Amino acid sequence: MDNNKEKYLISILGEQKLDGETDKIEVLTAGNFMKKRDHYYIGYKEYDEDNPEVFFHNLIKVEGDMVTISRKGPMRSQLMLQRGKRHQCIYQTIAGDLNIGVFTKTLDNRLHEKGGVLEVSYTLDFNTDLVSENRFVITIEEKQ
Repeated sequence: MDNNKEKYLISILGEQKLDGETDKIEVLTAGNFMKKRDHYYIGYKEYDEDNPEVFFHNLIKVEGDMVTISRKGPMRSQLMLQRGKRHQCIYQTIAGDLNIGVFTKTLDNRLHEKGGVLEVSYTLDFNTDLVSENRFVITIEEKQ
């Protein structure tokens, strides 16, 4: 993907339920989107609010009922989301690597050649104890 030609608007709506509290986040960014064989790829940079010099490269690969979110930067992580399945994922933190369980409840892939919508809900657990319930909706459209 050519980062100099970010031709798509990527809107990310995220929601996390933790200890009865709901936290919502909304991000609108420029990025890349392409279809290669049967897979869709969404690429964008995520900047640190406190330090704009620091950013992560996020790559989302969508193939059928499987979504893999890879985050590269100061700390790396990879989430594997597959409808009806639980995966163990490694999440790098300042304190060290965490092994987190990810169970995907719903995965609605409405992506097509020119963009579309990807909606996923999942839970995170640590040592099989529920940590949070999560949901995100990613909307992709070509820039005008």
